[in-house]
Amino acid sequence: MLSVVGLGELAEHLYTDLVTRGSATATTLAERTGAGPDETATALDELTTQGLIAARHDNGSGRAGAARYAAAPPAVALEALLADRRHALRQAELSAAALAEAYRAATADDAHRDLVEVVVGPAAIGHRVEQVQRGAKSALLALVTGQYDVVPADATGAETEAVERGVAYRVVIGRQALGAPQAAEALFEALGRDQRIRVVDQVPTKLIVADGSVALLPLTSPGEAGEPAALLVRAPGLVRLMTVLFEQVWEWAQPLGLEAGLPVLGEAPAGEPVGTDRRILALLLAGSTDQAVAKQLGLGLRTVQRRIRAIMELAHAETRVQLGWQAHRRGWVED
Repeated sequence: MLSVVGLGELAEHLYTDLVTRGSATATTLAERTGAGPDETATALDELTTQGLIAARHDNGSGRAGAARYAAAPPAVALEALLADRRHALRQAELSAAALAEAYRAATADDAHRDLVEVVVGPAAIGHRVEQVQRGAKSALLALVTGQYDVVPADATGAETEAVERGVAYRVVIGRQALGAPQAAEALFEALGRDQRIRVVDQVPTKLIVADGSVALLPLTSPGEAGEPAALLVRAPGLVRLMTVLFEQVWEWAQPLGLEAGLPVLGEAPAGEPVGTDRRILALLLAGSTDQAVAKQLGLGLRTVQRRIRAIMELAHAETRVQLGWQAHRRGWVED
């Protein structure tokens, strides 16, 4: 029990003996405990050093005799040792807390640096674009404005190599990029590599997303004073956000293909409700219930509900409120 204050097993046994049975010589203590003379002497020295016992060389008659050892009062002697231990433990706790905080700060800084990185300068940005493409394993998404103020299209050959590895490219370009210098040549090459390309009137920002795990987008605008900068993102939440942005732009874009050797724009892929579905949508937005719509159009309730679910899937809406908003946004109903 007293090992917590630094006493060995024999020393504790000797101290307990002296407290309970009174003073005794080393020889007597050795006989009581069954320990050898040398072990007993070492343990008594330990107790003396700790201030738990004291030796007297008086046999009580005034004549010098064999040393007798007496225990110091436990309430005083042990409390002093316990106080020292409490202080040492408190210092150890403070040191441990300081080390833990330093560790958290160091690992947090490393994690933040790894999740988000600011890249400055054309050379550094070009290197990151190349790294993202060379590191892609299965899919790469890109929004392209056509303004190659930092990195020209496939300047390093990383795009070609990625396609040859089987990386599936989906690219949305701004309509103005079609008129950029050498745009036709680049588009022919991309379409010839079976890349899927779509066109919108305006791309919100440049963006590259590889495998849903890393994204690269600009922090500065073309022509802005100072060196161009970009943000390399590995934080899962932010990469998901960039992916959603791409998918929304992709949904509204028109597919670009080749016909007779020339780039040709197809119809927007989203489609829209027609015929009965458009009448169902109009009645819903007018406030009719599913039952009222079914009765007015002469359809079964389950048929109406099935067609409503199909319209919601077409609009990528999860609720009726979202369906109404999407319908107005897409021009499916009259204002």
